Amino acid sequence: MKNFKYITLAFACCLMAGCMNDDWDAPTDPVTIGNNDITEENVVSIAQLKSANSSTIFNSTDSYTQFTEDVKIKGRVTGNDVGGNVYSEIAIDDGTGAILVCISEGGLFSYLPLGQEILIDLKDLYIGGYGQQPEIGTPYVNKNGRSYISRMNRMLWKQHFKLLGSPDPSQVVAEEFDKSKVKDADYLKTHAGKLMTIKNVTFKKGDGTTTFAPDEEKDAGNSVNRGLVGIDDASLVVRTSTYANFAGDALPTTPVNLTGIFTRYKNTWQILLRTADDIQPANLNQ
Repeated sequence: MKNFKYITLAFACCLMAGCMNDDWDAPTDPVTIGNNDITEENVVSIAQLKSANSSTIFNSTDSYTQFTEDVKIKGRVTGNDVGGNVYSEIAIDDGTGAILVCISEGGLFSYLPLGQEILIDLKDLYIGGYGQQPEIGTPYVNKNGRSYISRMNRMLWKQHFKLLGSPDPSQVVAEEFDKSKVKDADYLKTHAGKLMTIKNVTFKKGDGTTTFAPDEEKDAGNSVNRGLVGIDDASLVVRTSTYANFAGDALPTTPVNLTGIFTRYKNTWQILLRTADDIQPANLNQ
């Protein structure tokens, strides 16, 4: 009788193992990233979107408004969090303009690499201006009762975007920043959020020792601003998070070309370098 029990138990284990092996087979359905049910209808350009919401974005109150109708935008990713300096957001550009999309999620670069085109369903999301920088996200209220546009949670985000084709980094080309327009209000309004390159510039504190973003100099946003020779810090700075991969690197001592997402805070350009590769030696003949 005892042997019969052992045989029965062994047979049952074999059956269970067989079922478990079935469960462990590779899934036949592809993993879906985002929402493939979004259709490419009622798509507007980023320039049109910002123009239609100009009074909300470009004022001093950090206001925002919710999309209540079916409207979509599409564009290519020009900046993500791969280097730790563009934090919890991506920059997208459709050729007419650029905008930041704020998402409370790390590792965005893993499925939103440079050159990936995406379609975004804006209904029920919000648009606003944080320091007059156009952003898409959801409202946030801080401990002081101040409200402003900020990061949407990742589950909400996954309902509102669709990947279009495969990433094509060759389509991501930085525009040259026009230094003669550093204080031009219209240029600031139309170009904030774009991937651009400022050429032949030198860091004011480029002494071979001073680093991009030491902890002891960080501000309330855990970042450090560095100025460039010949440009007023009130007009333009290079802004680096203390969490950036290159935060501890020494500032270049010689002229460089800097590529990054040119954001704004009120009337100040803030260059967000994406990685250390965005810093290149300048061609002094340019």
